[in-house]
Amino acid sequence: MDQIRELYLVLISVPIYVLVIGFEFFYSHFKNKGLYSGKGILSNVYLTLLNMGLDFLIRGLCLFVLNYFYQFKFTDLSAMPILYWFVLIIAEDFMFYWLHRVDHYCRFFWAVHVTHHSSEEFNLTVGFRSSVFQPLYRFMYFIPIALMGYNGLDIMFAYAATQIFGILVHTQTINKLGFLEYIIVTPSHHRVHHGSNVIYLDKNMGMFLIIWDKLFGTFQAEEESEPVKYGLTSNINTYNPITMVFHEWKNILKDLRKKASLKAKLMYVFGPPGWSHDGSTKTSKQLRAELKRNN
Repeated sequence: MDQIRELYLVLISVPIYVLVIGFEFFYSHFKNKGLYSGKGILSNVYLTLLNMGLDFLIRGLCLFVLNYFYQFKFTDLSAMPILYWFVLIIAEDFMFYWLHRVDHYCRFFWAVHVTHHSSEEFNLTVGFRSSVFQPLYRFMYFIPIALMGYNGLDIMFAYAATQIFGILVHTQTINKLGFLEYIIVTPSHHRVHHGSNVIYLDKNMGMFLIIWDKLFGTFQAEEESEPVKYGLTSNINTYNPITMVFHEWKNILKDLRKKASLKAKLMYVFGPPGWSHDGSTKTSKQLRAELKRNN
C-alpha cells in the first residue's frame, strides 16, 4: 500500500514538472528572458541525482530510526484521518523550517546546503539543485514527529509531497499572489531566499508555509526597489562537478589553517557562515548592520 502511494506521487509529480518546466523554458526562449542555460540544467540534474542516490541508499536507516522512536509515541490521531494528515503536514513543515534555518546559520551544515544556492540562475530546475548530503541528517529533525504518533513512511511521504510544492516556487515567471503572500511560501518569497543581496540573506526559510518566518523573525518581502541578485555573496564561477559539492568544505579547511585560537577554529566550523576572527569576512547579520549604518 505504501509503495503504491509513493508510486502515485511520482506519477502525479513527473507530468507536472515536465509541463511547468517546459512552459517556463519556452516562455524564456521566446521572450528572450535568458532564464535557462544548458550547463545550468545539467548541473541541477547532476546534483539531484547524487542526492537521490544517497537518499535511496540510506532510506532503510531513516525508516529504522523514525520507527524506533514511533514506538514511544505519546499520542495517536490515526482514527481521525483528516486531522492526522493535517497535523502531520503542519508538523513536518515546522521541523523543515528549523532544519533549513540551521543549514543557513551553522557553517558545517551550510557547507552541505550551499550547493542549492550556488546557481546564479533561478528557474524551476534549480528546485532540483539538491543539497547532496542532506539526507544523512535530515531525518533526525523528524524524530519529534515520530514521537507524536507518525510512522516513518508517513513522515517521509509528507516530506516528499511538500517538496513537490517547494520545487514549484523556484520561478521568476509568477508575480506576487495577493492574500496568499500572507500564508504560503510563494515564488516571490522564495526568490528572496535565493538572493545574495544583503537584505535578502538568510530569509524566508519555509517550504510550504511562510508563517514560521513571520513568527521567528526570518521573513523578508521582495522589494521592487531591490531586484534579486541570485547566487552567493562570492560566487564559485564554475560548473566543475567536484567544486560544486565540496567548495565550502575546502574553504573551511583553509580557514582552519589560520593562526587562531581553538574557539575561533570551532567558530569557523560551527559558527554562522561568513564569521571570521579578524573581520576579513562577515556574517549576514554583520553585513546588514553595516548596510544600516551606511544608510
